[in-house]
Amino acid sequence: MDRKTPETAGLDPVVLRDQLFELWNRKDLQTLHLAAIQGFSKLSEPLEGLLTILEGCPGKQKGRSHTLTHHILMEFLTWGKEHPQVTLSSLLQQQALELQQRALSLIRDTQANFVDNLINIYQLNSLDPAILLLSIMKLHALHCYKEAAALSIKLKLQKELNMEEMCVPLILQNKLAMAESFVTGHDHLEQQLVSLLDSWCHPNFREEEISKQFPHLSVTKQCMSLIQPKILTKHVFRLVEKFHIDQGLCPNALHKRRLDSLRFLMYKRFVEKTMTDENWSDHVQYVVADDSELQIHLVELLVKYCGCLSKASQWSLRYNVPRNRLPFGVWDTQQSLPSDLQQVPLTKENVHFVDSPEALRRCRNIVLKEGGIVGVDMEWQPTFGCISTQQVALIQLAVLGQVFLLDLCANGFCQHPDTIIFIRSLFSERSILKLGYGMSGDVRCLIATWHQLLDEPLQIEAMLDLLNVHQKIQRQKVNRTQKGPKEVAVGKKQQAEKGLSLLVQQVLGRPLDKTEQMSNWEKRPLRISQIRYAVADACCLLDVYSALSSNPAYFGLPADLRSMSSSQSGKNGDKKQKAKRATEKEECQGAQRVSPRSSNTEKGLLCGEKPSEDTPPRPPQQLRVVCDNMLQGLGRCLRCLGVDVIILENTDDHRVAAKLAQAEGRFILTCGQPFQSLRSQVGEGRCLSLDCSEKARDQAVRVLRHFNVQLTPSDIFSRCQTCNSDEYAAVPRKDMARMLQQKGFLQGNHTIQQQQQREEETLGDILTPGVTPEFPRYVQCQWAPLSGLDPDTLTFPGGAPIQLHAVPPAVLPRIPLFYVCTRCGKVFWEGSHFGRVLSMFQDVLHIADEDTKPAAAAQQD
Repeated sequence: MDRKTPETAGLDPVVLRDQLFELWNRKDLQTLHLAAIQGFSKLSEPLEGLLTILEGCPGKQKGRSHTLTHHILMEFLTWGKEHPQVTLSSLLQQQALELQQRALSLIRDTQANFVDNLINIYQLNSLDPAILLLSIMKLHALHCYKEAAALSIKLKLQKELNMEEMCVPLILQNKLAMAESFVTGHDHLEQQLVSLLDSWCHPNFREEEISKQFPHLSVTKQCMSLIQPKILTKHVFRLVEKFHIDQGLCPNALHKRRLDSLRFLMYKRFVEKTMTDENWSDHVQYVVADDSELQIHLVELLVKYCGCLSKASQWSLRYNVPRNRLPFGVWDTQQSLPSDLQQVPLTKENVHFVDSPEALRRCRNIVLKEGGIVGVDMEWQPTFGCISTQQVALIQLAVLGQVFLLDLCANGFCQHPDTIIFIRSLFSERSILKLGYGMSGDVRCLIATWHQLLDEPLQIEAMLDLLNVHQKIQRQKVNRTQKGPKEVAVGKKQQAEKGLSLLVQQVLGRPLDKTEQMSNWEKRPLRISQIRYAVADACCLLDVYSALSSNPAYFGLPADLRSMSSSQSGKNGDKKQKAKRATEKEECQGAQRVSPRSSNTEKGLLCGEKPSEDTPPRPPQQLRVVCDNMLQGLGRCLRCLGVDVIILENTDDHRVAAKLAQAEGRFILTCGQPFQSLRSQVGEGRCLSLDCSEKARDQAVRVLRHFNVQLTPSDIFSRCQTCNSDEYAAVPRKDMARMLQQKGFLQGNHTIQQQQQREEETLGDILTPGVTPEFPRYVQCQWAPLSGLDPDTLTFPGGAPIQLHAVPPAVLPRIPLFYVCTRCGKVFWEGSHFGRVLSMFQDVLHIADEDTKPAAAAQQD
């Protein structure tokens, strides 16, 4: 091929790249735009020239929106719209193939939009799949598992790859979401992923199996914490629902979930003793089902928990457990079992069972009377997480002097058109006041029972949710007189009641009997105790409303309680409303939590405590907390802001938080159920509960405000987010390059030294031979001398080696100073993350005049 003359060669892409790079450094984006548009037109081969420019740009490996590479690509797309003739099809086949292979090498570890544009410009989907697969496998061999998976998704090659080889490394790197994306849309891959996770839930599964199958993977203790059976079981059931997969494909996870449920039932019956024997028996039969191993385990647990050989013998005979699997002594006592007792339903004049269209008509004539008040409650079968949706088994409707029990388990009654019409009429009738407690959950179960309510949402009018009334009473904190009902202080250790039972006790002076709450409500006939419970739950709503209406001012309520009723659609509502109701319900149940800011609550109020503004201001370094393993994201966020945080591992018991708090004087940050047990083990106000549904940033802001922490820019990155250490060692670029070369992570050192020399000549390097750069003034941390570093092993006195493998050699020319955590060896350097953190927490930052001056941020790029 003849060499082109200078007159026909066009503009040199390298010259254009240098010109654009200079304009980028001057931040002259307008001139850069004009220069790029004009320059692309002067290139003799624009597609080839673009690759030459991108390959030589700094930051090409990232392709993020704030890099020159990404900016140039966007300018080329703009230029390409005016020059549609510039396409790959206009080139010779061999030339086009060469450009495609060069473009393919650029899309590793890049931002999604950047990759999509390169794929479209260079038509990479038209390449031979063998070439594309080879590129993906090269990434995989370099341990770039996430990048290899992302590229295979972009090129739609998942079916051509081995699911386990692609997804197992992702799962062990805590990137299950990427593994899900890899299989999504491919039924056989989705099933393979679920089956893989389920196989790891098997009781006999050992980590050595992964090491044997994938010898190139390093299976660490941290990796194993990600595949604990408890965690995996949750993922399996979530994916089964997400991918609509038959539960038969996950027998191990189902067995694990049922075994956990069985242990829970044993604890409730024989330790807490809060469940009747009839309820316990119903649930045990549901949980154990036909799983022979669970049946044997039940007999073993009976001997362990209650020591009652006769009860263990009864259940062993029921399930025909083999003699060689029976615990000692059970075989000898199998003949002394008591006979079963039958229960009959309660039949009284004021309790009406509604299980047919005829009975429904009688119910309708009484319940739907204009101006009436109806107490509404519902019961459903507890599933212990084995089934995601719960269908209503019984609806209780209480009016003055009568209760109607709608039996939705009666054959043909639930889906009868008259039944659905009656439900719609009841909830939509404005002249009838409906009373309930926590109705959002009841409505969700109604939708699960009647899918017609999805197509045509249930209209709810004149509904008074006593949960909202209860919340208002709690906020008012009205002082009761000695003659009135005794007040129950929410959040006190001695208070065992919660929810509706707590409201009944506060208003009527006695709690509800909740022992039948966890009944098998689908089993017929219902026991007498179940019927009593169902009737009481509905009737108490009328009694509470009557008591509140007779003296609303005493409870801090408006004169007309009907004004607090709401109208809404019964459609599966928005998440914010659900989160709000969940928050209100937890507060009514006695949780002490950091409450959200709203127009109705004081800023930073801690559930009945004084506002946090009364707390003396303190710097982040003086706040010491321990985060439960459900708030790991919050813990890392607080560390980023300089707070001293210990974060529990996934495998740690919640009680570890209490031990650490007692030993080291830390505050406990938790959420959900563990709060109730943790707060009783530490001093008052030393255990705080947060909303798990909030993002870590919002949780962190609440914590800072509650403790009146004065956050400044100097505090950001003053602690290592990985290990909580506040001691760093400053490593100049020259020393970092030497260490990388010493450990074999740096090749072609001569080229890098030349780049450094050019940079020092043109831009002026802050490093001078023999002079250590100044430590950044804005970081409130301790500085360790490099003299403590072992020159041979490159480890600190505590034994932590510098994590040199995480330092890309490409950053050396532009990073003059690195910061190394002396406890874990993690390496940080100046980047853009500091500005993003400042922006995220600007509403709680205290910025002095000196903080407004330009300053770099020490963090990993």
